[in-house]
Amino acid sequence: MIEDFLDPEFFSSIARLTTPILLAALGGLICHRAGVFNIALEGFILLGAFMAVLGSYIGDSAFWGALSAILGGIFLALVFSEFHLRRRGDPIVVSIAINLLGLGLSTYLLRSIFDVSGVFSHPNIHKLPTINWPFLDSLWLLDLIFNDQSILFYLAILSVIAFHYFLKYHKIGLWIRVAGENQEALRSSGSNPVQVKFLALLICGIFCGLAGAQLSISNVGLFVENMSAGRGWIAVVVVLLCAGRPIPLFFLIILFGVVDSLSLRIQGLGLPQQITEMMPYIVSILVLVFASFRRFRFSSKTHL
Repeated sequence: MIEDFLDPEFFSSIARLTTPILLAALGGLICHRAGVFNIALEGFILLGAFMAVLGSYIGDSAFWGALSAILGGIFLALVFSEFHLRRRGDPIVVSIAINLLGLGLSTYLLRSIFDVSGVFSHPNIHKLPTINWPFLDSLWLLDLIFNDQSILFYLAILSVIAFHYFLKYHKIGLWIRVAGENQEALRSSGSNPVQVKFLALLICGIFCGLAGAQLSISNVGLFVENMSAGRGWIAVVVVLLCAGRPIPLFFLIILFGVVDSLSLRIQGLGLPQQITEMMPYIVSILVLVFASFRRFRFSSKTHL
């Protein structure tokens, strides 16, 4: 029984399923540290996924697909910036609008450009190439996890380390942190908090767009309406739980990747698909409850 679950494909699928959530969460992390309450990651991912397929189809290259996904994410970042930073809109209202815009726009463009609804698949959609490291062939577990993954997987892993040092030591990273913690201190140093928040939103758009590209032109090679399927909300939960810290965020997302991969295998036991698809979100709720309980206990002790 255990061998049926922990087969080689199980470990490989963890990496594929984790990558889009990790990329989106890294984008949300930057917004969180900059003081931008962005819960629109779902819409960012969805439009990025469609734009990746569109760019790959029209440009006849996975590179153009990834670039188009980035542009889709930047477009929504500009919309968010316009209505939140410039027009002072409430971030929750703007986020909800962005999520609806991502869903509606991707559906509309799918039907108007390709004249299909539901699923679009075509031989001209080029998937991102995978990378194989020959020196890992003899290392069983590392071979299963790190070999034959798309370039976005390695980008996500390296970005975790880069973001850790960027936020801790780099001047711009420090500006982002101060923008979220003490805007007046940032102004007194001669920097504009609005510009820093705008930069954070652009970075978020880039990473969420790449998360969509991982879904559509790496994991599968097609576009399905609403294919983000709640991954953006999981990324939001992880960012809030980790308070915008890259290293804890990485390990928590690995947990969700394991659960997601297990849910696909549990379907083979005859359980309804709807129940297995709920597993990552049930884990999200349990983790939130656990974190809230720990905070409540800690606050109770400090008041004693």
